[in-house]
Amino acid sequence: MITGLGIDLIEVERVAAKISKEKGFRELVFSKKEIDYCEKRTNKFEHYAARFAAKESFFKAIGTGWKNGTAFNEIEITNNEDGKPEISFLGETAATIAEMNPGKISVSLSHLKTMATAVVIIESI
Repeated sequence: MITGLGIDLIEVERVAAKISKEKGFRELVFSKKEIDYCEKRTNKFEHYAARFAAKESFFKAIGTGWKNGTAFNEIEITNNEDGKPEISFLGETAATIAEMNPGKISVSLSHLKTMATAVVIIESI
């Protein structure tokens, strides 16, 4: 049964401007693994924006918005060996989310030159 659903849409340029102008923004929002992945891409800001949208979507899906005990850079969006996006949690955020016992979390990303979007679905197990 679906227990949470979140969606987010963001302008790629908005994320690009934040990363380019605000020192430390990239490291505050993205994990080292995400930064390494995005920096290797031709259109890196599209990939950053899609991951940002996924993090926002996750908070909407759990129904709390940003929650104490969580950090954006500890919510990690990676791709499995088949290219499917996956969400995982690091550090204190992992402990906080584990206490919530959210169930199965699915994530989908999409991006174009100017826009990026993500959907997160949480299902009870």
